[in-house]
Amino acid sequence: MTITSYVASTGAISTPALVTVAGERAGIRFLEFFASNIRNPNTRRAYAHAVGEFFAWCAQAGVSSITTVQPLHVAAWIELQTQTLSAPTVKQHLAAIRHLFDWLVIGQVVPHNPAASVRGPSHTTRKGKTPVLDATEARQLLDSIDVTTPIGLRDRALIALMVFSFARVGAALAMRVEDVYIQHRRLWVRLREKGGKQHEMPCHHTLEAYLHVYIEGAGIGADGKGPLFRTVQRGTGRLSTTTLPQANAYAMVRRRALAAGIDTKIGNHTFRATGITAYLKNGGTLENAATMANHASTRTTQLYDRRRDDISLDEVERIRV
Repeated sequence: MTITSYVASTGAISTPALVTVAGERAGIRFLEFFASNIRNPNTRRAYAHAVGEFFAWCAQAGVSSITTVQPLHVAAWIELQTQTLSAPTVKQHLAAIRHLFDWLVIGQVVPHNPAASVRGPSHTTRKGKTPVLDATEARQLLDSIDVTTPIGLRDRALIALMVFSFARVGAALAMRVEDVYIQHRRLWVRLREKGGKQHEMPCHHTLEAYLHVYIEGAGIGADGKGPLFRTVQRGTGRLSTTTLPQANAYAMVRRRALAAGIDTKIGNHTFRATGITAYLKNGGTLENAATMANHASTRTTQLYDRRRDDISLDEVERIRV
């Protein structure tokens, strides 16, 4: 497989005209940035999108080659981005440009990094924006799923896994059947999180029951190397041997929430925040929550803690006129 075909297969972009003009060495170095320097596929897609938009803008602005990109070009583009995008997104786009040019400088393709001196927009937050369900709504959603079919068993197990183990949807969908296993007479799950980290934890008794019923009902217990969560075979209602894509999982979550009468616009990440908040409300500690969520710092876990939302609502109701 060539470098070009590899990058294309992993969702990156083709070589922009400004890179092609700089020569073959620049083109290879550019593709290597995505093919060998960035391992996370989500980061690769996000960086590729940002880089593609930046170089397209540069071409329209009259920049002839990547070797002639100046800090003013980067600053002007970042300023333009702040008019339509959130601060975290703009900061990510700037990081993509900065990291790419660092890679090109090391490869002696360009003499300096034009993004090094450009500052992104200020942004600080103590609470994430992910919509969260309260415990009653989460139970309402799980109980509303028809589990008389393999599809219903799959959907309930996937949602419960994200709630009770704080798993990211990417880690959940990457699980194989053998990643659900018995240890110390309890069911455990093995998750592969960001950065290649492997995380193992025991199952909550509710999750344990849901996983047992799902694996048995779907008839996938003997396929240890196969994906745990699978797509549906067309016209059969049975599960295939193909891993359920993340976009399909999101569509499923939205469909199930609507059917359960939940108006909150939830997504896959909602369940991670829902589980962490429920755990902390019931006396769990922030340190243990961070360990269970596989967070490197409790500061990250605090972004998922929505206990203060209830306090704020109670205080608002004190306003009587």
